Amino acid sequence: MKLVILAGGYGTRLGNLTNSIPKPMVRVGGKPIIWHIMKTYAHYGIKEFVICLGYKGDVIKDYFLHYDSNNNDFTVNLKDNSVEFHNGHDEVDWKVTLVDTGLNTLKGGRLKRIEKYLDEDINLLTYGDGVADINIKDLIEFHNKTGKMVTISGVHPPARFGELIADGDILTSFEEKSQTSQGMINGGYMVFDRKLLNYITEDENCDLEAGILEDLATQGKVAVYKHDGLWACMDHERDLNHLEKLWKNDEAFWKVW
Repeated sequence: MKLVILAGGYGTRLGNLTNSIPKPMVRVGGKPIIWHIMKTYAHYGIKEFVICLGYKGDVIKDYFLHYDSNNNDFTVNLKDNSVEFHNGHDEVDWKVTLVDTGLNTLKGGRLKRIEKYLDEDINLLTYGDGVADINIKDLIEFHNKTGKMVTISGVHPPARFGELIADGDILTSFEEKSQTSQGMINGGYMVFDRKLLNYITEDENCDLEAGILEDLATQGKVAVYKHDGLWACMDHERDLNHLEKLWKNDEAFWKVW
């Protein structure tokens, strides 16, 4: 079973942060957010990844191509160009396939273009900018139990604003809005049967949610795994600041490894 990561978008809402790098490479705690996502899945035994590249995909390619030098201290002997790494990392059993799926291709087209790299009947799919404390093992078991073609994870969007509590005209406290008080949205963390690939094309205008999943939902072929835990998406700079703060304070809810 492999995890497909959609990592080709422009990330324009992050402003200057994505002028030189794609959104999945924006760092939280010194590591690209795509690394955090992969670490979560790897914790549950999913260590084969297919990354769908688009905007500035060369940056992601370079990161994984030079993974050892990007994640270790090392000494270069200029006499013979040998390299000695001084510390290791825990990702030695990862297998990462990086595929250019087009600059402007929509999600369905990207997924179809990596079909040849999927050799099992059931695989996983997520976005390259969302973190969660979803139990991936339970998610897969839920998908297998329902027998549907696709399972999406319904998550509660994070509360972006606190609530003012007042007694008349007097402010008494600031309250954090509960994340679970919000309605559910598609947070990624999906499971799909290979049959889904028959419904999409390599056309760059082939989307996934709009059209394909909508139609499959009307046919009763899509299940929703309701996740009442935490989830966050790095859409804006304030989201990045929030994730960075959680990591710094050792409160990163997605850090299950």
